[in-house]
Amino acid sequence: MSAPFPVSKLIVTTTFVALLMLFSGCSSVAYYSQLARGEVQMLDARRPIAQVLDDPAVAPALKQRLQLAQAAREFASSTLKLPRNGSYTLYADLGRSSAMWNVFATPEFSLAPVTHCFPIAGCVAYRGYYSHDAAAAEAARLKAAGDDVAIGNVPAYSTLGWFDDPILNTMMKWDDDRLVSGIFHELAHQKLYVKGDTAFNESFATFVEQEGLRQWRAARGLPPQEDVSQAREDQLTALMLAARERLEKLYASGMPVPEMRSAKQAEIASLRADYATLRDTQWQGYSGYDAFMNADINNASLLPFGLYHGWVPAFTALYTNQRGDWLAFFVAAKVIADQNADERQQALQALNSASAAHGQP
Repeated sequence: MSAPFPVSKLIVTTTFVALLMLFSGCSSVAYYSQLARGEVQMLDARRPIAQVLDDPAVAPALKQRLQLAQAAREFASSTLKLPRNGSYTLYADLGRSSAMWNVFATPEFSLAPVTHCFPIAGCVAYRGYYSHDAAAAEAARLKAAGDDVAIGNVPAYSTLGWFDDPILNTMMKWDDDRLVSGIFHELAHQKLYVKGDTAFNESFATFVEQEGLRQWRAARGLPPQEDVSQAREDQLTALMLAARERLEKLYASGMPVPEMRSAKQAEIASLRADYATLRDTQWQGYSGYDAFMNADINNASLLPFGLYHGWVPAFTALYTNQRGDWLAFFVAAKVIADQNADERQQALQALNSASAAHGQP
């Protein structure tokens, strides 16, 4: 986990942009127009990876990473039973350091995200921009309105199979494990997606990437992922989820606004102190997350932890229940996905409890 923000972003395809403009205000037209321009740019930049590998002008280091990506792509379909299509058999250099930028927002005293609804992706807990300046402008607007706001870099995203998504230059800065697991994560979105349920979708994809990476390493004769690194990531996530729980109780207390605002800042200070203790005692001073912890922490910056990790134990338990059979797991997950929101929440909570009872992570 090189950064606390997620790697996935779902966008509206250009097929619907013209129709959306007919029924939207000027601000919506501008937003969807930039989505269309960004998507078209990405599509135009694609090249078959086989062609890139045959190009003598391409650096050997890039070719090596793309060969690894293609091996992972084949493993995803043959072993993990993820979709077999043209996605991640192409390469695109976008000429920038991030594919997109997500803007997360919550009310000042709530961990419920400000959602945005799209025809394909449904309602999601962020808004994506192909320009950092545009994302910053939107964040400033929301902050001025009183919301908590955070911006997250997006190195990769999925169009849910509407297009053949490419490997991006923004993914090349990842280490081998993250490159491989990122491909698994994005293909998982193509396998199963619940319109309007970001927490389900991202926890599902996060489980698939984590278990997929474990199996990938085992199949290639590699040792298990470094326990220290995974332990740090798990401990950081647990720290953030615990802070979210305390803040949720605070916001439900009915405390007067001035006192609640002060108590909120005290909880964030407590989170920073807990992190410092964890870093200095159990992590022997490892500072990989210091930049995040030293930046502005608010409801919005804590939001991805609840959305992207909350139901991972539930999917771990579901996979165990299916005896590690990927096809059976996907069928069982689809049964839950097809339930209404309340039933889905109850099913996942029961699985989370079962996971905790059996000592699963």
